[in-house]
Amino acid sequence: MPVLLITRSPSVHESVVPLCAAAGVGAEVCAEPSLSLAAWRDADLVLVGDDLAGALVDLSPPRRAGVHVVGVGVGDAAFRFAVGLGAASVVDLPAGAGWLSDELADVGERASPGRLVGVVGGAGGAGATTLACALAQCHAATASTLLVDGDPLGPGIDRLLGMEDLPGVRWEALAETAGRLGARALREGVPRRDHLGVLTWSGLRRRLDVAAARRVLPAAVRGHDLVVLDLARQGGPLLAELVDRCDDLLVVTPATVPGLAAAARLVADLGGDRRAGLVIRPGGLSDADAERVTGLPVVGAVADQRGVAASVDRGLGPLAGRGPLARAARDLLADAAA
Repeated sequence: MPVLLITRSPSVHESVVPLCAAAGVGAEVCAEPSLSLAAWRDADLVLVGDDLAGALVDLSPPRRAGVHVVGVGVGDAAFRFAVGLGAASVVDLPAGAGWLSDELADVGERASPGRLVGVVGGAGGAGATTLACALAQCHAATASTLLVDGDPLGPGIDRLLGMEDLPGVRWEALAETAGRLGARALREGVPRRDHLGVLTWSGLRRRLDVAAARRVLPAAVRGHDLVVLDLARQGGPLLAELVDRCDDLLVVTPATVPGLAAAARLVADLGGDRRAGLVIRPGGLSDADAERVTGLPVVGAVADQRGVAASVDRGLGPLAGRGPLARAARDLLADAAA
């Protein structure tokens, strides 16, 4: 059950139920606090009317996330009841209708959250950003995708995809805001071309704001089928935190002695994450050598491909046609989905 609304108030009912319908989520309305306990744990979101919040406090329901007290013209008592219920907030309607609409929209998307795939270069110049763009382009052919730029010193993923002139929110604007970020707001706010959205910087002075990243990534996976995170190799503690949020991590490295040595150091810094796999670029060493040196399994390979630079220069992105890059992107996405 997506939403449990506990109220006897006609004004609360008339304010909340239409918002649920507009968000495309089902709502079960319960007018008896004791009967609501059966569905208390299972609902994705619990909205407690201020008219019944006190009675519900007396029943001491178990603490859980996603509880909000709602009312029309709420008084001080609603805040006391919210504390007793462990509610995250008190929503005064109709003033809080916009916030509640975003929360309800996210509920509909939480049923099937997207997958977060991180891509990082095991060595400098390995082509991690190119692969991240290719993964995003490949998946965006059929489903909602967000490519997130996590490398302040990189070229800018919007430029690699020919999307630098598209309007939309960038990292700088998100760093200046605080509070909850809705999945729909993020999806509709970033520069977007069809199913593909990008989040990067607008200027030359760049810094990845930690607080903004912590708000953005959960909203991103709620609002997209796939999120590809292009990571900075020299990310320090922030790199480790971002990697912890990834469902899969692809470490791109050439199969050379210097490349594998550098990748091994990166993997050691990340603690040998078991979600990580190697994507091998051309070199003189074998897959077995790569696995032995880094301790990671080889999950893919990307051969050299002519015309990638020219395709990027024309604003088409690296995945402009068939070839080794397209095949590798399809295979890696299939493996991640499996």
